[in-house]
Amino acid sequence: MRRGANDDDLGPIMLRVEGDVVALDRAIFTALFDSSVAYWRAPYRHALERSTLAFSEFTDLAREAQIPYPLFFAPPDVVQAQLDDKTRKLLAGVSKDSFSLNSRNKVQLRDIELIVKDLIRKQGVIKDLDDSLLPNRVIGRLRRSTRNVAADADKLRSLLGFTLTDLRACKTKEKALEFLIARLDANQVFVSRSQQNVMPQPLPPGIAFSGLCVRDKKVPFIFLTSGEPGSTFEPAGRKIFTLVLLAVFVARGRFAPVSYDDHTGDLIDDHEYELAEEVLMPAADVHAVQADSLDAVKEVAAQLCVTPSAFVMRARRLGVFAADESRDYLDQLSAEFAARGKPFARTPLPHNAVRKYAGAEFTRRMFHQLDRGAITPGEFCRVVCLNRLRPGDLHLLRAAR
Repeated sequence: MRRGANDDDLGPIMLRVEGDVVALDRAIFTALFDSSVAYWRAPYRHALERSTLAFSEFTDLAREAQIPYPLFFAPPDVVQAQLDDKTRKLLAGVSKDSFSLNSRNKVQLRDIELIVKDLIRKQGVIKDLDDSLLPNRVIGRLRRSTRNVAADADKLRSLLGFTLTDLRACKTKEKALEFLIARLDANQVFVSRSQQNVMPQPLPPGIAFSGLCVRDKKVPFIFLTSGEPGSTFEPAGRKIFTLVLLAVFVARGRFAPVSYDDHTGDLIDDHEYELAEEVLMPAADVHAVQADSLDAVKEVAAQLCVTPSAFVMRARRLGVFAADESRDYLDQLSAEFAARGKPFARTPLPHNAVRKYAGAEFTRRMFHQLDRGAITPGEFCRVVCLNRLRPGDLHLLRAAR
């Protein structure tokens, strides 16, 4: 474990315990908390500044970070071994590098540590219980891409088992999103959606990204967030594109947090992003439409199940819109959004929130294990619901849609 140049100069962190004090090695204290979800919490930052911390605050921080108390008193080599082991397990599911496409947002493993650990835990549990799971047929199928975007897009739609006619038959973008999630579920690509009140951790302030993919040979998990700038322009349309982009990452065998900003006016130069565009908005379809006004842009975007801004950027990439024309449309869309104000967000019922975060297919398969007696109601509540629901509430989760 590396000891900072100032660790010895600043001295230990003095832990206040019932009128007495206990010295904590500053290097160990910072190494453990800096690599955890508690790194941004005010009590931790204040402890570094003041070199003192109340025992109650210490236990709260350690509990949130899921760090056993004795580890703070262990030898440095033991602490480093534990940190290395934690990193190794996280990197088994997610790359430490994030993919930022036209976005300044960066995500570190510590920002999403408990979410990744929970999804990896869910993968392990369902694989141990469910013998019907097969090796995943989507992972890595586009790793050896021919760079022919249209052919790769056709292959991905075929792999997931849907056509554009199927998708566009959905009456709303919300239903189109659910349709795509169902197709991924059917191919053992589980989809988890951000739900702040039931996740194992909140996303730290200032951390915004579109989603991530968690690696597994049988049941990769896609985690879909709502926290990227521009995501509130049209939540359902944005999530549809993000979901397809993350599905492309799974098919390309790339597992990492992803962030993108499609409201900058600058084209996103990335093969995976362009492939996601082609999956939803084939070049032939975009060239065939007439969109000579903002209302026409909105109408075409609705038909293609994307946001108007996504269609504008796709049309610009294909030369249908000039750069100044696309920038004008984006400015108009931004002005309309600003005039609408922030939409009111309803707090979902706990059982609906649990189903969205755990994922519909994971929840369904775990109910099957419960019904056949492979797990107890208490175990189900711990693994699926993170104890946000009690056994007596499971009938509500079973009926959730």
